[in-house]
Amino acid sequence: MLNRRLFLKSSALIGCSAAAHPLLSSIAFASAPSENRLVVIILRGAMDGLDVFQPYGDPQLRKLRQTISLGPDKGAHDLDGFFALHPALSSLLPLWKAGELGFVPSVSTPYRDKRSHFDGQDMLEAGTGTDLDLDRQRDGWLNRLLHNMPGAQSETAYSVGTEDMRILAGDAPAKSWAPEIDLRISSQAQMLLQHVYHDDPLFREAGSEAMEIAGQGVEGNREDKEGGPTRDARALAHFAASRLNEETRIATFSLPGWDSHARQGAVLERALLRLADAILTLRKDLGGNWPKTTVLAMTEFGRTARENGSGGTDHGTGGSMLVAGGAVRGGTVLGKWPGLGESDLYAGRDLMPVADIRAYAAWAMRDLFGTSRDALETSVFPGLDMGENPRIIRG
Repeated sequence: MLNRRLFLKSSALIGCSAAAHPLLSSIAFASAPSENRLVVIILRGAMDGLDVFQPYGDPQLRKLRQTISLGPDKGAHDLDGFFALHPALSSLLPLWKAGELGFVPSVSTPYRDKRSHFDGQDMLEAGTGTDLDLDRQRDGWLNRLLHNMPGAQSETAYSVGTEDMRILAGDAPAKSWAPEIDLRISSQAQMLLQHVYHDDPLFREAGSEAMEIAGQGVEGNREDKEGGPTRDARALAHFAASRLNEETRIATFSLPGWDSHARQGAVLERALLRLADAILTLRKDLGGNWPKTTVLAMTEFGRTARENGSGGTDHGTGGSMLVAGGAVRGGTVLGKWPGLGESDLYAGRDLMPVADIRAYAAWAMRDLFGTSRDALETSVFPGLDMGENPRIIRG
């Protein structure tokens, strides 16, 4: 049953676990004048890139970690003789071999040292370069991208989830809905709700938006009877693909659950299975549009190079970005490796970031949609120096 709680845009969740809560997710869309598709997946909770893409060829890894990131000898899949893929992503190996999966090691936003999920996620989604910029920039980088794409239809943007996505916040309007609530209601019930909320300025607009989204098929794939712990991720990906197969060209959704202070093996396995199933669902449902699709999976920051005493890792700096899709230059490492020696680590504890993750997103948008470099460096990602093209897109 629909009630006013459905339309609340925030909650009183406090602390580390709230920002990385496994039940928080969201999704957003926008159309654009292009045949290319872009999917941005926000991995909330700080994914440990050193465990997902394990640099087992670096001899320092074994000195830093004793129970995690153990390489091919413990089930990880060798990729190139230096890096190995986490066992939970084994279903994505065919994509790596087909050149449709790659990754960028040692990247981060400009966020440093404070290691807060909330601030790190805001920095990632706002696309800013400093905390001062973050205070001034109240919108998100995908929203600003729309304003720099002639012909983009920002009125088709949606935000679906229990928390707002800053990445699409801004002048372009967005609509919100909580995905765990079933919005299948009769026309008579819709008329009753419209009557009840008509004179309520707080909920009238939100109620109208909720019923509009209810008719869009957000509730997921009704043919998916498999269930299981990855069903929510598959539903998000299925709905994203259904929109991308029509007029939508940009989709973004979040997958939480990456905070792994303890028992990282179990935490990361669950999160990676959800990510893998989301990507495979996109690939299957997009069909002929998959070759024109780029998926960027980004996280707010990495984790410490050293394993802690609880079999996990703490908040760090440098992390990894996963790229997938028929449009990407996969089957290879798309970036540089700084090493794990004591002098190589950031602040003596973290993987050293050698590139700004915003530059990779910017070049993807330059190559996919033809957005000008000037707009990307001054408006979409203010203060960014894109540097040379890393060529993560085929072409």
